Amino acid sequence: FSIFLTAILGLPEALIPVQLLWVNLVTDGLPATALGFNPPDLDIMDKLPRNPREPLISGWLFFRYLAIGVYVGFATVGAATWWFLYDAEGPHVTFHQLRNFMRCTEDNPIFEGIDCEIFESRYPTTMALSVLVTIEMCNALNSVSENQSLLRMPPWLNIWLLGAIVISMALHFLILYVKPFPLIFQVIPLSWPQWEKVLQISLPVILLDEGLKYLSRNHLDGECPCSGIPRQLRGLLIVLL
Repeated sequence: FSIFLTAILGLPEALIPVQLLWVNLVTDGLPATALGFNPPDLDIMDKLPRNPREPLISGWLFFRYLAIGVYVGFATVGAATWWFLYDAEGPHVTFHQLRNFMRCTEDNPIFEGIDCEIFESRYPTTMALSVLVTIEMCNALNSVSENQSLLRMPPWLNIWLLGAIVISMALHFLILYVKPFPLIFQVIPLSWPQWEKVLQISLPVILLDEGLKYLSRNHLDGECPCSGIPRQLRGLLIVLL
């Protein structure tokens, strides 16, 4: 979704293919495997047996995936954009200049006093990648239970998941701070203020999913207006997000 968002807004790419492959194949792999060791939900014996004709992804569950996916897309693009506009070490360009970065030349008055090479900086993609990895770790914590709050089913109920998250974050720090990985993955070490911004952008996804879980437990029966969307389209949207 972040790739489509940058294309629609005309912004510099937030993530490059090798970074997406790293996230999908390495940093996400261990937490996804560890989720198989989740304990059963606390209310599992209070639920009716699942209807065998019920679709695997209900309308409400699809909406939850959609909401989280949209947040992830905006967060990754927002992190890259934040560096260009507001970071203390960034160029402090305007959003208009950022959207027209491909027109940046020495003769263009819009970019007067701006070094056009700044639009090829590795900082924005590193910010976006760090936000994506951190959000994925938060999503792994959210997945300890489909509907129960983290306050009732805390992450340490699945010690394997905590270990997987620690290893995944260690791998992310490895490619950021240990040569020659920064060159391979086109990233650059981040400062502590930049990591603070990464956390500020990433952690709200926990609150978002907690709110959706609350609605699931107390107010919804698994359906939502988006349930009319064809299953094939639902699957496609989930893959894209």
